[in-house]
Amino acid sequence: MNTHFVYYPEGDLIDTQENRDALSTPQSLADAALTGRILEARVTVCDSSHNLWVDLPCMKGMIPRTEGAIGIAEGEVRDIALIARVGKPVCFRVLRIETDDEGQPLAILSRRIVQEACQAEYLAGLQPGDIIDARVTHLEPFGAFVDIGCGVASMVPIDMISVSRISHPSDRFTVGQRIRVIVKGLQNKHICLSHKELLGTWEENAALYHAGETTTGIVRSIEKYGVFIELMPNLAGLAELRQPVTIGQRASVYIKALIPEKLKVKLILVDICEEGAKPEPIRYFYQGDHIDRWVYTPESSGKHIETVFDGVWTERS
Repeated sequence: MNTHFVYYPEGDLIDTQENRDALSTPQSLADAALTGRILEARVTVCDSSHNLWVDLPCMKGMIPRTEGAIGIAEGEVRDIALIARVGKPVCFRVLRIETDDEGQPLAILSRRIVQEACQAEYLAGLQPGDIIDARVTHLEPFGAFVDIGCGVASMVPIDMISVSRISHPSDRFTVGQRIRVIVKGLQNKHICLSHKELLGTWEENAALYHAGETTTGIVRSIEKYGVFIELMPNLAGLAELRQPVTIGQRASVYIKALIPEKLKVKLILVDICEEGAKPEPIRYFYQGDHIDRWVYTPESSGKHIETVFDGVWTERS
């Protein structure tokens, strides 16, 4: 049967009514096997042989080790990738329904097949500048790892997360968060991603503020000549250091001036807020599905910062 499938990050299907219905009875599970339908369930156990056991309402379900992910059978992916799925949703197709040693029905499942189809039918067709959905899977000091479809992993380097510099990706993201990312290109068969171009230009961010206002921001950098305070992920300003502050603190600031030609936001530090600076919901200024070129700087600025999505790994500035 020639069926069109949409390849989502893992976790998107598990709570849908269609997924619940397909898992509910042996017959519906058998029907899913015939159509090749992509389903999701939560892993409950990774056994000593690194087979994944999933929670199905109508019978036991097992993903054999070599069906757990692309690259496991070839030794290209370590088994920690399977162990790490315990307690989390996984996608799969039903290979067959057989009988276990106790005479009970057992669904044999494959996550690898879904990932291979995702790569061939979806990811292989992506072009630089394409904007796709992703889910944050874990955070490291150097970047945010994301699921870009059916558990296939990629990474957003820390310097590609936003224009405003952060000390750790956890300053911006949380594990499990749905985000949008931009394909920068392919490098060594891996899809390279960016994120900051979706967070608005200098002018788009500055338009949300006016001189004379008092607002809040996050302390991102402390220098001898002042403290940089982030108003938005793509907009930060400089204030004189008049009192002790710590990186990551939220502060109230008075906006003294916005100067587009110099890319400057002049601030006066008013006070330190009591609450901590937790990641806030992301505001995406661009809602389309592709961009070829993004210019951060205003035309009046003496500095020019842009990203051209042509697969070349040098950022124009």
